[in-house]
Amino acid sequence: MPRILVIEDDDVTAREIAAELISHGIDVDTIANGSEGLLRAADPRYDAITLDMMLPGMDGLSVVTQLRALGVTTPVLMISALCDVDERVRGLRAGGDDYLTKPFAPDEMLARVEVLLRRHRPQSSQTVLAVADLELDLVRHVARRAGKELSLLPTEFKLLEFLMRHAGQVLTRTMIFETVWGFHFDPGTNLIDVHIGRLRRKIDVTGLAPLIHTVRGSGYSLAQND
Repeated sequence: MPRILVIEDDDVTAREIAAELISHGIDVDTIANGSEGLLRAADPRYDAITLDMMLPGMDGLSVVTQLRALGVTTPVLMISALCDVDERVRGLRAGGDDYLTKPFAPDEMLARVEVLLRRHRPQSSQTVLAVADLELDLVRHVARRAGKELSLLPTEFKLLEFLMRHAGQVLTRTMIFETVWGFHFDPGTNLIDVHIGRLRRKIDVTGLAPLIHTVRGSGYSLAQND
């Protein structure tokens, strides 16, 4: 069972985060003080940390900075009511792995934590990903659907790999954009929708069960529906 440390001084927010994580089988410890949080966060048994930026005792930026200086590599999700770009950049450069602004939807928080947990796990030696009759050979850089080779552009291949590695899970546009393209998500861009559309036309051809699904209001998922 994954174990998460929640460092948050707002009781309501801390309870909401803990309840969402616990409901999905995650063990949670909560701390309301930055200085105490720093001491607890050095425990290697934690798989990830959610860290509020504004804390008594020591602010979140100082906490993550000192954690990284101590060599602690546990992934950290920074949480703040401040949505300024400079504030996000400061948090990420200090050592945060992701940044979430308040107010946030509990399911997005959970999804971001799950991504951090997967990143923290040892990399799999698996070289071929498969979902239903869709296969992706990571060594030969070849994709096949129902035995037929697909012609994918480099970005399409990377996008498909991300979808397949997290098959069955709902991936938000933010998660897709920041992982595949490596930039902070711009809500005004339709880049993801365009690439998903192109990928869908190559994979979900007539006569084959659709694998790429739009989850209205949330994002996309690659899965075989029963």
